[in-house]
Amino acid sequence: MILRRMRAEELGRVLDWAAAEGWNPGLDDAAAFHAADPEGFFVAALDDDIVAAISVVNHDPRMAFLGLYLCLAEYRGQGIGLALWRHALRHSGPRCVGLDGVAAQQANYAKSGFVAWGDTTRWQGRLDGSAQPRVRRAGPADLGDLLRLDRLATGYDRRKFLTAWLAGTATRRTVLHRGPHGTDGFATIRQCRNGAKIGPVVAPDLATAMRLIRAASLEIPAGTQAMDLPQGRADLAGTLSGAGFEPVFRAARMYRGTPATGNGTIFAIATMELG
Repeated sequence: MILRRMRAEELGRVLDWAAAEGWNPGLDDAAAFHAADPEGFFVAALDDDIVAAISVVNHDPRMAFLGLYLCLAEYRGQGIGLALWRHALRHSGPRCVGLDGVAAQQANYAKSGFVAWGDTTRWQGRLDGSAQPRVRRAGPADLGDLLRLDRLATGYDRRKFLTAWLAGTATRRTVLHRGPHGTDGFATIRQCRNGAKIGPVVAPDLATAMRLIRAASLEIPAGTQAMDLPQGRADLAGTLSGAGFEPVFRAARMYRGTPATGNGTIFAIATMELG
């Protein structure tokens, strides 16, 4: 068994594993994930055939995020996943590391120093898209404003990830809101293997968040939409519930170290894999 860095062409296969587990990745996730930190993806390989995977993406000198922790069923219970976990975590160095993991694994994550800070809940349903006042599709010239808003929202810089994530593709689009003092919110929608996911959603208030969500829904129409809401977003959860959305999955948000603090403008996270 060899523990090594994942090759770029292997990430698509790992996302297929994630789809088989019901994670429903986006159709165009691989390139944006890999761009965030090409050195931060790892696999366990047996005779050059990968059997387990994990990512520990270093966003900036203070913060990293762990995800895509998967092991093929026939290789579980043999210590392979744990060995890969320990190997990959070295990549984070002194950074605080976050993760969104299944609640049943909290005790195992705690053994590696992770502490529960709340949860992330996936809400799924359907909203009709519609044009919204002061909302338009984002373009390359808007990237600086969007990076600034995200940095204020999260408390750290994830420039490499968002530069790729916010670049419009056939299956991923971003819209922004212009407030009285300039751009003050944005949302990204991406087509997934089933339906679409919307995230991140960054906005100064609930009304703006809903305008962004409805405008994003118009960009990529889908039978269902899903949003991953961080703890503390009872306002958006209540609004979505009133529109027929239901909570379909809850993950434990955990950190090893003290996380950065944002300004409270995140209504939905980008992805459980990268934060």
